[in-house]
Amino acid sequence: MREITFDIETSNILPSLARQDVTRLDLAVVAIHDSETGEYSSYDQSELPKLWPIIEKADTLIGYNSDSFDIPLLNKYYPGDLTKIRSIDLMVEVQKVLGRRLRLQSLAEATLKVGKSGNGLDSVRWWNEGLYEKVRLYCIQDVKITRDLYDYALTKGSLKYKDLKDVRDIRLDASKWQVAQGPTGFTHTLGL
Repeated sequence: MREITFDIETSNILPSLARQDVTRLDLAVVAIHDSETGEYSSYDQSELPKLWPIIEKADTLIGYNSDSFDIPLLNKYYPGDLTKIRSIDLMVEVQKVLGRRLRLQSLAEATLKVGKSGNGLDSVRWWNEGLYEKVRLYCIQDVKITRDLYDYALTKGSLKYKDLKDVRDIRLDASKWQVAQGPTGFTHTLGL
């Protein structure tokens, strides 16, 4: 089963009232982890045609806030429809159990004992300052964190988060995350 864990960084931000329409943002970088190769890679807008064959052969897309942010934004550039590919959004999985959203940082610190090297606003600033490699590395770091959280949840059936000074467990049912839901390794929406 081929799983693509991914994250997106943008090159701009929107006024707070317009946050609902993520397609008004511009993609700077998308980073992925491909479970088939074990490799991490990143792609800017000009390199997206190299990404599509990998995405097309994915059985599952894994992300954090990916259903409402990353997938709609990437779909703006994708010639097919990414919503046709199975998705596991770890933020949604946590929200189903906890009843609220948590920042990736909170889960990373409590579960993995690692922190992030910045945030989305830092990334936009770095991109606009021409620090493209720094944005790529930051995006890959978020993919590594997301992938490690996914693997932890598969193994332990839970994640941890900071709640004020306490660290709490969130029990997650990951039993169906790696169950194939159709033919594997096929093209979903493009004739590649």
